[in-house]
Amino acid sequence: MLENRLILAIETSCDETAAAVYSPLKGILSNELFSQVKIHEKYGGVVPEMASRSHIEKINLIVQQALTKANVSLDDISAIAVTNKPGLPGSLLVGVCFAKALALAKNIPIMGINHLEGHAFSSFLDGQPPFPHLCITASGGHTSLYVIYSFGDYQVIGQTLDDAAGEAFDKIAKVLGLEYPGGPLIEKLAQQVNFEDFYSYPRGATSGLDFSFSGLKTAIIYDLARRELYDLKTRKLSDAMTAQEQARVASSLLVCMRDIFIKKISLARQQYPNIKALSFVGGVACNKFLKKALNEYCQQNKLSFFSPAPQFCTDNAAMIALVGNYKFQQGHIDTLMLDIF
Repeated sequence: MLENRLILAIETSCDETAAAVYSPLKGILSNELFSQVKIHEKYGGVVPEMASRSHIEKINLIVQQALTKANVSLDDISAIAVTNKPGLPGSLLVGVCFAKALALAKNIPIMGINHLEGHAFSSFLDGQPPFPHLCITASGGHTSLYVIYSFGDYQVIGQTLDDAAGEAFDKIAKVLGLEYPGGPLIEKLAQQVNFEDFYSYPRGATSGLDFSFSGLKTAIIYDLARRELYDLKTRKLSDAMTAQEQARVASSLLVCMRDIFIKKISLARQQYPNIKALSFVGGVACNKFLKKALNEYCQQNKLSFFSPAPQFCTDNAAMIALVGNYKFQQGHIDTLMLDIF
């Protein structure tokens, strides 16, 4: 029965070990997470082997914490939802194997969940976007544009052809000598110069709905090299790079990213005129400047705007539980032969 159904979700697609318990009537009962940022920051990015090893060490603890926080036991769980694509193979395997073991031991259904579908519907964790609506998912690994028609019914109408938006932030942050992850530091620097556009970086080479950020990254690097602020051979900043200049580059990058998103949204609305709202999700949606800019665009164009709380923007198991719930309701169940990808 609906009132008795509980979904346990597990998310290990990259460097976050996460688990959550979801009730169709009460919503998210728990949402636990262990972040590996401290493990990877000294390497300037995620080290896959270290990520999977950390998942092995933490997954049982995190799942137990999720159950305890929800005040339930495994005997109360109706089904298990687990991220099985896309992501780092080693990381995905840890979560999928653990989930399959639990499903087998308790003889309950299991459902493989697409990580990106989790992000695409994450705005429903604390909001009710109308159908149909546009959704931008932007993170370190993916940037996509969707039309969301209903639960489980969506269409990818644009995606990145190279670097993702979050990846571009991290790479430029590294060029500027900033720590990992770079996105929050880029925004902090840009705020110091009032989010002005100093260098008018290229707004992307694609004319359709797809994204391209590799050219933007290259343009910034070569502009810095031209102004003798960055050495292409040694890949190091010159002594002439100042904190003020770092802030100007960061601000110009952020404004450029805003313009790219708005350009794609405007083009999508021409092709899909029945759109009623926009949702902005994924790790990049934690960026307050971008969130405010997209919200203002929606207000000017009479669209509703939705973006989940930061805890639901970054990788989390709550969004996997939400998708798992409606898949379970629709009868989309997998077998224990479930694999990654």
